[in-house]
Amino acid sequence: MRPVILWFRRDLRLSDNPALAAALKAQCPVLPVYVLDETPGIRPLGSASRWWLDKSLQALHADLLKRGSRLILRRGVAADIIADLVRETGSAEVLFNAVFDPAVENRDRDMAGRLSQISCETRRFNGGHLLGSDTPQTKAGGSYSVFTPYWRAARAQVEIGLHLPAPDALPSPQAWPVSEALETWTLHPTGPDWSAGFSDWSPGEATAARHLTDFVDLALGTYGQDRDVPAIEGTSRLSPHLHFGEISPKACWRAAVSAAHRNSVPEAQVEKFLAELGWREFNTQIASRHTSLESRNFNPAFDSFPWREDPTLFTAWTRGETGYPIVDAGMRQLWKTGWMHNRVRMVVASFLTKHLLLDWRLGEQWFWDTLVDADPASNPGNWQWVAGSGADAAPYFRIFSPMAQGERFDPAGRYVQKWVPELRHLPAKLIHKPWLAPREVLMRAGVRLGSNYPHPVVDHEVARKRALEAYADLRTGQLT
Repeated sequence: MRPVILWFRRDLRLSDNPALAAALKAQCPVLPVYVLDETPGIRPLGSASRWWLDKSLQALHADLLKRGSRLILRRGVAADIIADLVRETGSAEVLFNAVFDPAVENRDRDMAGRLSQISCETRRFNGGHLLGSDTPQTKAGGSYSVFTPYWRAARAQVEIGLHLPAPDALPSPQAWPVSEALETWTLHPTGPDWSAGFSDWSPGEATAARHLTDFVDLALGTYGQDRDVPAIEGTSRLSPHLHFGEISPKACWRAAVSAAHRNSVPEAQVEKFLAELGWREFNTQIASRHTSLESRNFNPAFDSFPWREDPTLFTAWTRGETGYPIVDAGMRQLWKTGWMHNRVRMVVASFLTKHLLLDWRLGEQWFWDTLVDADPASNPGNWQWVAGSGADAAPYFRIFSPMAQGERFDPAGRYVQKWVPELRHLPAKLIHKPWLAPREVLMRAGVRLGSNYPHPVVDHEVARKRALEAYADLRTGQLT
């Protein structure tokens, strides 16, 4: 029998995988394949995401081996690689789950036409999202640009369906095509290996399932309030698992709703979590309609915004040396662990774009390279939302005060103490504004401003006024 190619992309799991379920239903030998895609125009993964991919592919290959199968690895232009594999193996079909990215979808359509000429069909499924990229639509037939009405419409259209269990076995071909060795891809960093702090992460489907269970059992009940407190484990930390498809959003939905049905979690907390899944869907819809979201303003009124150029300030931001403790804590957490708390992400992004008036694209690219969960829709979507140029960015001139954010969400200073240890002996009432501490307090705490911790790189009030003046020019009807 002619085999079918099961092309893994951002769906590195065996359960809740509709493409895999369809491959098994065909009752043909299954060739699982992953391509490290080098197609021009499709954004390559950042360094932290490549670290995660390396471990996730190892986990997927191990899961396949347990089922009498294996994972074929190839690297190059994906359409060429898949076409070569079809010819090598005589495959009748290529099955895959959709990636709702305009460049990827255009490539997939072109590839489908190309494969049909060699008697191979393609079938595409939605294994990564709650809804299609064009669902829901407004009454006028367009897409939503404001989240609240979007989610009101989308929430009513979500159909979760039944869980698709991982199979016990996969039918194998008589002969396997040649696979590249994962280690030759050098996804794990070397010279130097900066990933020592990533050890708390364990990529793979099994870990993703455990994280979901732990989150529902231990944190979902107070999710609405705890998710904003960076010093505690109040978030799901499922974002990298969702990004690489080690768990499906429908599995997350089922688990949360089931907890509400059992009355083990308040329904309001569940709805807050579901809305966060909805925000992911919202950004995906925006990105699928607005190509190159990582480089083009969603709102073209921002095309003339007077961003400043200051490499020194940008470097201070990336290193966590701005003199604003909550900002520096977040940037150091990111560099050390490949992840940053969601509340702090907003604070550091606001600081870069509003206090420093540096282009949001600089921050988006830094996050793309350093976040293990850097998503091609959510990363630029969230950056543009904070900068004011994105969808649902009202009030677009919102400016977070680093001191107020720190005092509200890290009142005891525990988050800052962990990531900015040179300030750990300052009293809580001063840890978010050390420049106001009396000299004797600084001395007792071992803090030497300008020596072992920097002075603020900008004055908050001066920077706030400058930003408001810059944004004032956009209030003359250019923004909607």
